[in-house]
Amino acid sequence: MMKKPVILVVDDEMQILRVMRASLPARGYEVRTAPGGEEAIDEVRKEEPDLIILDLVMPKMSGLEVCRRVREFSNAPIIVLSAKEAEADKVAALELGADDYVTKPFGLDELLARMHAILRRVQASTNHASVFTVGDVAVDADARRVTIAGREVKLTPKEFEVLKHLVSNAGKVVTHRSLLLAVWGVEATDQTDYLRVFINQLRRKIEPDPPHPRYIITEPWVGYRFVPNE
Repeated sequence: MMKKPVILVVDDEMQILRVMRASLPARGYEVRTAPGGEEAIDEVRKEEPDLIILDLVMPKMSGLEVCRRVREFSNAPIIVLSAKEAEADKVAALELGADDYVTKPFGLDELLARMHAILRRVQASTNHASVFTVGDVAVDADARRVTIAGREVKLTPKEFEVLKHLVSNAGKVVTHRSLLLAVWGVEATDQTDYLRVFINQLRRKIEPDPPHPRYIITEPWVGYRFVPNE
């Protein structure tokens, strides 16, 4: 029997913990809960979960601090769940190692979709394949070849690197800074104009309707998310 993914939910709101304990097992997940940051860190050390759902605002230790400390010893994916809507809070969480950000109040279906996308990406990365296949998009890192539904798309070297980074993180918010760092290096991390140009070029080449993209979605003021067409 396939092992169920273990989800650790960290929140000081007991109602949220009760909802997660009731809802997630019905969707095929095992659930662990922690009411605060110290308990969460202990839980991750004891049994590394497959994914962490982390509240940002907690009384004794903030979610940002939990994220920072967890990243010192664990690569478990983290979805931040918070009522704070400021873009600076989202960027701070993502830069500290969170994989995604969902704002309260949230819909369970949306959260489940985000969880599924992240767990699918993690599973794909464990195969160590040189070909990243997400939906009908395939990026061959060795051959530097991209196909969309079997149709080859010609990209420039930088366009290829941008797309490869987005596809290899499919379903995850990729911040402007992390994308610039991965493709252009540390000296270009404030050159967001680079991204607008290359994202627009990529959309013209891979999107069926570039003004209304279905693959490369903008997360305003934060970054981009590659959404597979499945």
